[in-house]
Parts: sequence; structure tokens; C-alpha cells
Amino acid sequence: MRAQAKTAPSLIGLVPLTTLQSVALVVLGTLMLTLAAKAKVPFYPVPMTLQTLALGLIAAAGGARIAVATVLLYLAEGALGLPVFTNTPPSVAGIAYMAGPTGGYLAGYLVAALMVGTFADRGLTRSPLKLFGVLMLGDLLILAMGTAWLAYGATLASGAQGMGLDKALAVGAYPFLLGGLVKEALGTAIITGMWSLADRNRSI
Repeated sequence: MRAQAKTAPSLIGLVPLTTLQSVALVVLGTLMLTLAAKAKVPFYPVPMTLQTLALGLIAAAGGARIAVATVLLYLAEGALGLPVFTNTPPSVAGIAYMAGPTGGYLAGYLVAALMVGTFADRGLTRSPLKLFGVLMLGDLLILAMGTAWLAYGATLASGAQGMGLDKALAVGAYPFLLGGLVKEALGTAIITGMWSLADRNRSI
């Protein structure tokens, strides 16, 4: 068992989990995403939420299976009207909300969870440099999908379909790049610290 733990590609692989424990982790993950969505940290040029940080941590530590299941359940909670998203309340969660301006970002969470989790399953989160790059790719993917949806697909409050690429980039991508770097650095530090602690415990 010890030899298997040493070769575990992701943190979650260090501990054998029952089905019930995996389900519990997924539920706790949705709570983590919800709390992170509600947290707003003063930052420049816009306040920073912690949702992509939470997503990166879940995927980097838990791998693709846990991460994708967590995001699917989180999106299902929002589709059913539970106030799990950043602006709910005052906005009302549900299918209509998810088809609005934030829909592309929400879809991006699922794709990023799969991508970051898959890299974690292949052991890329062991190296801080590779981990930082993986988390950056996940954030950029979310921003790309969110911006594309804002530009061409989102139903806006005015009733228009999309706001055009230039405006979408100005309001939906550029303001979040600096905050993304901070969260990627923080996520890298947290996961690297967890690996160090796990390695230390296995060596005792």
C-alpha cells in the first residue's frame, strides 16, 4: 500500500476512498465553490472572487473524476434555483440565469475542471511550475469561454444577443487577468504545501 501511495499522481490518490466518502467530497466541494463565489476580495481593477481558486484546488487535489462530479452537482444546484452563484441573490438562480452573461463562465468551470483534473491524474501537479501552468490554462479557458459567450451568445438585460467581442474582452476578460495570476500563485502554494505535508507524513 505504501509503494502505491508514493506513486499516486494526485493527492486524492494517496487515500483509498469508499463511494460514500467520494460523494461526501463532491458535496463538500460544491459548498466550497458556493462560499468562494460569495467571497469578494478588494482588488484592482475589479473585486476578486475566489471561485476559480476553489475550482483549481478541487481539480488539482481531487483529479478529474471528483472535480467534474463536483462542478456538475454545483451547476445542477444552480439550475434548480439554489443560490449558489456569485450574484444570487439578488438575482434568482435557475436556467434563465445560466443562459445570461455568466453562462459561458459556468460552462468553462466544467471544462476547466476536466482539464486541470486530468493533468492532476497524470501527475503534473507535483511540480510547482507545471502546476502553476496548469492552473493558468484552466483560468484562461474559463475566461475564453466566458468572453465568447458574452460576445456572441448571452442574452443581455437589454434583450440583445451578445455584446460583441471588443466589449466582451473589456468587461469579461481583461479586468480579471491580474487577479487570476494571484489566485494561480496562491493555488500553487497551497497544493505544493499539501504535497510536502503528505510526503513528510509518508516518510515517518
